[in-house]
Amino acid sequence: MIYPQKNKLIKWFFHNYVMRIVAQNFEQVKFNDIPVDRSKSVLLIANHFSWWDGFLMYYINHQLLKKQFHVMVLEETVKKIGFFKYLGAFSVSKGSRDAIKSINYAVELLKEPDSLVLIFPQGELHSNFVDAMAFEKGIIRIAERSGAKHQIIFSATFVENLQYKKPTASVYLKTIAEQKSGADVIDLQQAYQEHYNDALAQQTKLTV
Repeated sequence: MIYPQKNKLIKWFFHNYVMRIVAQNFEQVKFNDIPVDRSKSVLLIANHFSWWDGFLMYYINHQLLKKQFHVMVLEETVKKIGFFKYLGAFSVSKGSRDAIKSINYAVELLKEPDSLVLIFPQGELHSNFVDAMAFEKGIIRIAERSGAKHQIIFSATFVENLQYKKPTASVYLKTIAEQKSGADVIDLQQAYQEHYNDALAQQTKLTV
């Protein structure tokens, strides 16, 4: 497993790099305001459709959520793009024993109220306008073992050009009620699916 690395200078450089490339490559990044409990960590669950996903969620965290950013990323991606680890990325190897370490690490992070852990539960890239979401099982283990110390926030992002040369990213956020005891991955998946469907309906009604 690859853990995040702390280096203030490198983090400062890449923080500014991410904020700059988001501003340069998007006409707008739109998102709705939501309540954030400052006494609890954040488990951020988002759809995964592009290279930009992690950067957009990093931007949202900086602008709104204001937590210490961490993201679970496939190990081969962290190895390929080394600076990710300076922005809070930690690796996971699906289907291996080492994946347990990644789950345990995410659980420990979520015990700290200032932490945010971003997870893309689909596990792979899918179309931005896919109809159904299928979650990997690891996410429910993280949610269960983190107990009541975290809050879950859903994010559904859609990117379209519409009237501009550059695309606009529309990020639909929702803080969900405390997870019920005994809830499984299907319950969480269904709750996210409802949010995703609502967000997609709003997105497709946009006119200019």
